[in-house]
Formats: sequence, structure tokens, C-alpha cells
Amino acid sequence: MKFRAFLKPLSRSFTEFTDGAFTKDGKHIVTMIPGDGIGPEISQSVKRIFAANNVPIVWEDVDVTPFLRNGVTTIPDDALHSVNRNKVALKGPLATPIGKGHVSMNLTLRRTFDLYANVRPCKSIVGYKTPFENVDTVLIRENTEGEYSGIEHEVVPGVVQSIKLITEEACRRVNHYAFNYARAIGRSSVTVVHKANIQKMSDGLFLSVAEEVAKDYPDIKMEALLLDGVCLQLVKDPTQYKDTVMVMPNLYGDILSDLGAGLIGGLGLTPSGNIGLKASIFESVHGTAPDIAGKDLANPTALLLSSVMMLRHMKLNKHADEIEKAVLKTIADGHARTGDLGGKATNTQFTDAVIANL
Repeated sequence: MKFRAFLKPLSRSFTEFTDGAFTKDGKHIVTMIPGDGIGPEISQSVKRIFAANNVPIVWEDVDVTPFLRNGVTTIPDDALHSVNRNKVALKGPLATPIGKGHVSMNLTLRRTFDLYANVRPCKSIVGYKTPFENVDTVLIRENTEGEYSGIEHEVVPGVVQSIKLITEEACRRVNHYAFNYARAIGRSSVTVVHKANIQKMSDGLFLSVAEEVAKDYPDIKMEALLLDGVCLQLVKDPTQYKDTVMVMPNLYGDILSDLGAGLIGGLGLTPSGNIGLKASIFESVHGTAPDIAGKDLANPTALLLSSVMMLRHMKLNKHADEIEKAVLKTIADGHARTGDLGGKATNTQFTDAVIANL
């Protein structure tokens, strides 16, 4: 009981952002991680739009180029201290080596700041037609362990073993977060997505903890569904998930959140927030697009909508609502869409249009 009592108040941290750093005139100081490739361009778009909306934020830019400290991939001390001090950060895309090189910086940031819950809403944009309409899903992914724990070794040449780590503590806090989040946004149920029929011990633990946590939320219905069935139903009729919050282990969340993004037009339209007890980092989850970097062609929508999530997390709801409305209106109007949205506008032209729509 002591363990559960310790976790419950912490799991409500998404509604209790009160600390962080401030300037002498009361503005929030927010860490900006511009990222790689198109990251600096879309980060500049956010800065321009925030300035036009007079958002009371001062940006603190940091570099997270990784290095090894005692054999462990880590981030520079300046970036570490900045995020710890400011408690909130906005991050552009970071390049991830495939099959070699340093550990993914996205994984490193999640571990460094214990960003245990990843929140990925996917909502259809009115005026931007896709094969699916009225999509409005919310997915919460356990963000620190599972297959992404990075525990791998070669047993013998040609035989590699990867270990899936699941702990009761991580299961409990992400499930508490999911139920609290559902209650906060007015959704009546939580859907636990799992493969406990196959992964009987690991996913079985995740599911059993979820069932125990659900007892603390009598106003929220819990249902448990298999991952493959959820994927099937999502692409048949995503509207059936409009009144629930989905919660799941790490790998499933990574895959399913991208599937959800595909339903609304892609990762370029999808916001993301990583919530922790020490800090929270909001990010664009698309790639670095090195082929168009520096050409003023990048679409900043994902980072803008992530910054809207960040503003709501910081209780700056008026600015969040105004910026979100301006971004969605710009896309719906269709006159300043970037190439990935079927238009011919540059990043600068899209940004100018959002500012004009504020």
C-alpha cells in the first residue's frame, strides 16, 4: 500500500505544472532543442509564431550532440542542466543511427529525464481530406522499458538475444497516468492494449497491474484488447476509439502511434508529448528530412501542435487555443500548404500564413 500511495500523487503531474524557471519579468524559460536536418527551420517557425502571439516564453537553445561518458551515451551538461532547471522543453527531430553508432538520442533523453509516458493524440484536420474521417484517438505509451530497454547480446555467433524488460513500477505509473488523463479530457474508458496471450509474463504483468489500477477509477471503464485486433479495428473504423484512451507497453505504442498518424495524414501533422516527474519534453516525431534541409520547404505543423500541447501543460491555454486555431485554419484554407500536404508553399510562407491567421 505504501508503494501505491507514493505513486498516485506523482501520476497526476500532468495537471500540476507549477515550477520551472522564470525571467525577472515573469516569463517562462523553456529549453529549445532545435534538432537535426529540418529541425532548426521548424524551430524558428515556432519561435516566430510564439513571438507574434506574445506568448510569455523566453527560449533557451541547447545542443544535445551525444558523447560517451564512462562508456554510456549521454548529453552535454549544458543541455542536462537546462532541462532540469526549466522543467519543460520543445524538441525538433534528432537523427538516429541505424544498426550502429551511439544509442538513439530520443531514447537517451527519455532515460535521462525519466519521461515515462508518451502522449500521442491523432485528430483529423477539418479541410484536409484523408481516407479516414473524424479520427480522434489518444494513445499513451510506456516510454522507458520493454523491448527498447536496449538489453541485447550475442549468445553465439549468428544468435542474438534481445530482452524485454517490464517492471511493476513502470506499469503502474503509466496506467495511473492513462486513467488520470482520460478523466482530465472527459473520456469514459481506458483501453489496455497487450499481447498477454503470447507474452504471458511480461504483458501479463502489464495487464494485471492495469486491472488493479482500474479499481481506483470507478468512473472510468477499462477494457483489454489484443494488439493485432486493435490494429485491425483502427483501420476499419477508427471512430470507435473516440471515447477512450489507449495505453500500452513501449514497442506497441511506437508502432500503433505511427499507424494512428497515418490515419490523419502522417507524422507531419502529429504532436507528441513525453511526460516525466523531473521534466517534460514535447517533440515532433517525424524524421530529420535531410533531403530538404536548408531549402525552406519543411512543414512545421507537427512541432507547432506539439508546442500547443506544451502550452496547455504549462497552463497557457489562451495562447495554445489561438495558435492551434491559426495552424488548423491555415491547413484547411489550402492556400499555404507545404509540399507534403499537396501544396507549393515554403516553410516561410506557411509560417506567415499562420501568423496572419492569429
